[in-house]
Amino acid sequence: MKDLIEQVKHFRRERDWDQYHSPKNLVMALVVEVSELAEHFQWLTEKQSSSLPPDKLAEVQEEIGDVLIYLANLCDKLGIDPLAAAHDKLRKNRLKYPAAKVHGKSDKYTEYK
Repeated sequence: MKDLIEQVKHFRRERDWDQYHSPKNLVMALVVEVSELAEHFQWLTEKQSSSLPPDKLAEVQEEIGDVLIYLANLCDKLGIDPLAAAHDKLRKNRLKYPAAKVHGKSDKYTEYK
């Protein structure tokens, strides 16, 4: 992940785009890219969404790349290690959603007693 962030920083600096990459702007761009990713799945059935044809899968892959690049930019700007953040959140989610209590359920943690 560190290598990707370094490549993204280099790409950004070569183009003098730091001036546009405030955290606010990066979050907005990230939302747009996630929306573009979601668009590929809009109106598909569950089964269709799990078995995309190769051309559609390639388009989804590009959108995922865009999402990850903007997320890497945001993490860099805020000084956040994205893998550490994900590991920490997973640890917290294990506490919020104990497997024995929530197995097979999709309710929010506030609804479990």
